[in-house]
Amino acid sequence: MSTSTTSAPPPGTQDPPPTKRPPRRTRSPARTGRWRALRKDWQLYSLAVLPLLFFLVFRYLPMIGNVIAFRRFEPGGSVFGEYWVGLRYVEMFLSDPTFWQVFRNTLWMGGLTLVFCFPIPIVLALLLNEVRRNSLKRFVQSVSYLPHFLSIVIVAGITLQMLATDGPVNHVLGWFGHDPIRFIQEPGWFRTVYVGSEIWQTAGWGTILYLAALTTIDEDLYEAARIDGAGRWRQIWHVTLPGIRPTMITLLILNIGTFMAVGFEKVLLLYNPLTYPTADVISTYLYRTGVESNSFSYAAAIGLFEAVIGLVLITSANQLSRRTVGTSLW
Repeated sequence: MSTSTTSAPPPGTQDPPPTKRPPRRTRSPARTGRWRALRKDWQLYSLAVLPLLFFLVFRYLPMIGNVIAFRRFEPGGSVFGEYWVGLRYVEMFLSDPTFWQVFRNTLWMGGLTLVFCFPIPIVLALLLNEVRRNSLKRFVQSVSYLPHFLSIVIVAGITLQMLATDGPVNHVLGWFGHDPIRFIQEPGWFRTVYVGSEIWQTAGWGTILYLAALTTIDEDLYEAARIDGAGRWRQIWHVTLPGIRPTMITLLILNIGTFMAVGFEKVLLLYNPLTYPTADVISTYLYRTGVESNSFSYAAAIGLFEAVIGLVLITSANQLSRRTVGTSLW
């Protein structure tokens, strides 16, 4: 009985083992979904191109100029300064008594603006929400919104004319036997004048967001509160205010972020050398130092210091809001 054997092929003639191909990369579902949404709604996304370019050109690219806060800049020379001086300008304004005066004025103006201008739109929105006659409600809204559409130059002009020594306010005071008050020339009156004009101009416009937030509150909550015996004040405290709390916190964080940036245009139009002790703020001091005195590097150092404080304030307010009430911007 014979057996058949299969001879092995000579060495060097075997087929090479099949090479293992690397696994094919696949896009994550989230990334694929974003690209699909971008291709589907590209017309809507294209609307964001111009706003993004605006912020890029007028907000982010100018930040490069902050380098002159640490370099010696001379008009007509290099845009980024002539040579490095380090923290020389920072030390200059930290030891300048005038800077600390305008810094205190900025804190006072920002604090008063935040304390008075932030809650008044909330109160006005709550009052308008209680008005049942639509005609009266629309009239009050139109009257309160109107000052927002006036330019700051017009608002400042109206304020100066109303509070002039021979203006309407002093005429009314004269009817009661009071001597004319120099509202525009007295340093002690400037903060009152500024905050009052700011309330008049911004209170009505600020109610728009709160009125919109009030419409999102479920009416069943009010019905349940009435069944439990809650009156109007308790309904406002336990239903209305918690319903608009996210909007309130968001606007509060934004206002804190602009705490140091007190309105430059209005202060510049309202103040004069007689009211510098209480009216001069960082923004107007920067204008006089940088534009009028050509000390651009010194002004850039002060502006950078102000921006850092604003960044710290808005970051701290956002973290505090997230930990306490669970609402934040990011």
